Amino acid sequence: MNAARDSARVPVLSARGLVKRYGHVVALDGADFEIYDDEIVAVVGDNGAGKSTLIKALSGALIPDAGEVRAGGEIIHLRGPKDARRLGIETVYQDLAMAPALDISTNLFLGREIRRPGVWGNLFRALDTPRMRKEAAEHLSGLKIGIRSIRQSVETLSGGQRQGVAVARAVSWGTRCVIMDEPTAALGVKETGMVLELIRHVKARGVPVILISHNMPNVFEVADRISVMRLGKRVRIARPGEQTMQDVVAMMTGASRETVAELNTEGTTQNA
Repeated sequence: MNAARDSARVPVLSARGLVKRYGHVVALDGADFEIYDDEIVAVVGDNGAGKSTLIKALSGALIPDAGEVRAGGEIIHLRGPKDARRLGIETVYQDLAMAPALDISTNLFLGREIRRPGVWGNLFRALDTPRMRKEAAEHLSGLKIGIRSIRQSVETLSGGQRQGVAVARAVSWGTRCVIMDEPTAALGVKETGMVLELIRHVKARGVPVILISHNMPNVFEVADRISVMRLGKRVRIARPGEQTMQDVVAMMTGASRETVAELNTEGTTQNA
């Protein structure tokens, strides 16, 4: 039913037959991907499955050797991250790529600063700090991110709050799609819950999310579809509610569901 509905729609962002080689190493081997305008799609796979390479191709961080990327059905040629950003494709990297010593509003507008109107902005390139602070506060409020003061430096924030600021920056400019690379890595239970709720808020604002994560419970909690990668290509599309975590692990490893169940049972017995 869902597959039939998807086939009649145009993906917001898609890839077909992507190939990327590094010498004799094949990182992508005909990889496919698509995301529609009302969903969260998780990309999962073992180390070396091609997840990072796929995301770099979608975000303009690398150029594939073969295959095509489309935005809204139109073939696009991404020569760098700036090309992706111009199309409304934003990425929240695992290291967040923020300036810790600067305040929240400055980080939200980093590289896209608003100049003061008139001669002060044009000639002296003076920043319109009040406007940036006002708009930054609105962005955070819209995503229900709780911050004590917009003037706080990022280094004073918790891990979950820093992730929130990075996501708010991406959503502020990402009109087509937001890619999140391991957004809950190294976070505690409470902060992880905050980030997962934030991902739902992003989707509710009409911005689809690509989620790369090793945390299967998190994936099953928020994802509408799961793109399972193995050996450089997508091997299956799973849907929470139709497949279990055990099923997805079997798809990732190429093992049967029964083999994964046996391994889990053995591990539990040994730990006991």
